[in-house]
Amino acid sequence: MPTSDFVYNGRATRVVFGSGSRVHLKRELLALGAQRALVLCSAEQHALGASVAEQLGSRSAGLFDRAAMHVPVELAVEARTVAVSLGADCVIAVGGGSAIGLAKAIALESSLPILAVPTTYAGSEMTPIFGLTEAGLKRTGTDIRVLPKTIIYDPDLTLTLPVGMSVTSGINAIAHAAEGLYSRDANPLTSLMADEGITALARSLPNIVKNPNDLSARADALYGSWLCGAILGSVGMALHHKLCHTLGGSFDLPHAPTHTIVLPHALAYNAEAAPDAMKRIAKAIGHESAAQGLFEFARENGAPIALNEIGMREDQLDEAADLSCSNAYWNPRPLERGAIRALLQRAFEGSVPKP
Repeated sequence: MPTSDFVYNGRATRVVFGSGSRVHLKRELLALGAQRALVLCSAEQHALGASVAEQLGSRSAGLFDRAAMHVPVELAVEARTVAVSLGADCVIAVGGGSAIGLAKAIALESSLPILAVPTTYAGSEMTPIFGLTEAGLKRTGTDIRVLPKTIIYDPDLTLTLPVGMSVTSGINAIAHAAEGLYSRDANPLTSLMADEGITALARSLPNIVKNPNDLSARADALYGSWLCGAILGSVGMALHHKLCHTLGGSFDLPHAPTHTIVLPHALAYNAEAAPDAMKRIAKAIGHESAAQGLFEFARENGAPIALNEIGMREDQLDEAADLSCSNAYWNPRPLERGAIRALLQRAFEGSVPKP
C-alpha cells in the first residue's frame, strides 16, 4: 500500500545520551559558543543544580533555584532579569518540566540558547512549545527560539526520581505519542517513533516500580521519553493536552499526575474517530484496548487515577469543561461540551473510561 502524502517537521537539536554523560556539560556549553551559563532548577533539585554550577566552575554565571510548575509569568520576568544582570549567555535547565519551562520563558524574550539536562520523562526538552500562567490562565505557544539547542540525557540522574513520579512522568510522555498517532500532522516517521516510545515506556516503568535502581530500565524509560517528546515537538496535539493545560493552569493541579489521570478518558473520547491510532497504542502496551489498558497500567503501577486524589474539587468541573471547549482547536472527534463534562466527571471519580 503506497504511503500517503505527508509533511514532517524535523527539529535541529543535538542529543548526548548515555550513563554519566553529564560530564560533558562544559564541552557542550562551549560547543554552543557560550561562555557563562545560568543554571536553573527547582528548590527540590537545589543540590543537583548546585553541583552542576560547581562542575562548570568559572563558566557558571550563577544558580536560580526557584523554578515552579506552569511557569508563573512573574517568575519568568524575574529569572530573565537575573540572567541579564549576571551576564549569562546561555541557560542550563536541570530537572523536569518546571526548570525547562522556565528556561524557555527566558529564551522567549532574550533568545539565549538552552542546554537541557532532564531528570524526568516529561519530554518538554524536545519541543519548541512554551507555557506561561498569568491570572489563573495558562497560555501556550510555539516558538523555535525556546527549543533547547542541546540535550544531555544521563540516566544516572533519574535514579533518584521517586517511583511515583517516575510512573506519572512516563505516562505523561506516553500521552505525547498517543496523541501524535491521531494528530492531523501525523506522518510515518512520528508514528514509528510513537510505537517505539510507548513500547519502551510500557516495558520499563513496571521494572522501575519493582527496582528503582535498575539503571537499564531507567535508560529505557529515558529513551522512550526522548522519542515521545520529539513527537510532541513535531506534530500538533488535541483534546488531551488541552484538558491538561486547562486543569493545570487554571486549577493548579500537578502536571504529570493530571496527564496520567486524563489520558485514558481522552483516548476513550476519541476512540471511534481514530481507530487505527487506538490499535497501535493497544499493541504497544500489550492490551486489547488503548483506553482501558492505560487506565489499568496506571492503577497497577500505583499512579493516581482520579482527579479528586490530586486536589480537584467537584464544583470546579463545570468551569473546566467550559474552558476546555473555548478557543476552538482541532480534535479527531468534534468537541461536545456535554460529553467532555461527562469525561471530566469520570476522571474526577476515577471511573472506568468510556466513549
